[in-house]
Amino acid sequence: MISLLISLAFGAFVALMVWQVWRVFHVVPVENRQFMDRPPVGFRIVWPLIQAFVYHFGQHVSETKLSAAHLRLKRSGVEFVVSPQQFIAAKYVSTILFGVVVAFVLSRVSSSAAVFALVASVGGWFYPELWLREVGVRRQNAIVKQLPFYLDIITLSVEAGSNLTGGITQAVQKSSDSPLRSELSRVLRDIRAGKPRATALRDLVERTGSQAVQNLVSALIQAEKTGSSLGPLLRAQSEQLRLERFQRAEKLAMEAPVKMLGPLVMFIFPCTFIVLGFLITSKAIREGLVSWAPLLWAYNWPGG
Repeated sequence: MISLLISLAFGAFVALMVWQVWRVFHVVPVENRQFMDRPPVGFRIVWPLIQAFVYHFGQHVSETKLSAAHLRLKRSGVEFVVSPQQFIAAKYVSTILFGVVVAFVLSRVSSSAAVFALVASVGGWFYPELWLREVGVRRQNAIVKQLPFYLDIITLSVEAGSNLTGGITQAVQKSSDSPLRSELSRVLRDIRAGKPRATALRDLVERTGSQAVQNLVSALIQAEKTGSSLGPLLRAQSEQLRLERFQRAEKLAMEAPVKMLGPLVMFIFPCTFIVLGFLITSKAIREGLVSWAPLLWAYNWPGG
């Protein structure tokens, strides 16, 4: 009788826990992603957990953290992929999952599972940050690489009698899909919506976070205020960007031998010396130049 009561109590407890877990996810409203892009695979795997975290704890995140996260998402070009609340929730979810999974796996094979779980939790906290940083760096590099080509098209359009907005329109129409094309398309939409061109260009600088775009926009706004000709200005900016890109390539080429020195010293040189030393020692022993006695004596050293 007592065993039956204990079993019933345990079953009721399990059912209550399952119901509570189901209720946590069931009360989360369905997100309207009509105007949002599809999130990456890592986010889609734990998306229910992220949504539940945002719904139950999102109101406790400070506005300062949300503003900083929104700016970083905007400059990485993923502001329409995840919201600031979802990105912050992904960091907490990743921290918990990394720690729990590592602790569960290593608890059966290692006595230091707690230490490894703590390290895994720290890695889980920084995993979304590394993803965002990688996406942002790749996007900024693509923008800087494509900017001279777009400037050439805008320069040809301006010198043919079009204004700056018409030149940007031609650049967008005559180019393939790219991060810079998307940003220039957004500039055109802002201008058509009634936003001043200078404001739309400043918003472009804020979204990209690129120093090259900032220099270009500053020169364009200054030329618009003073009434200067845009053709020579755009051509000079294009040449300057190409020169800077060539200088960056030279710098990376000169840094390559220095960066390779560490792996060479740590991994390649020791293996090379071990192989050469073994061959030289073997040949010397075969020719009688070196005796096995010192090696055997070192091997049989007391306490060795």
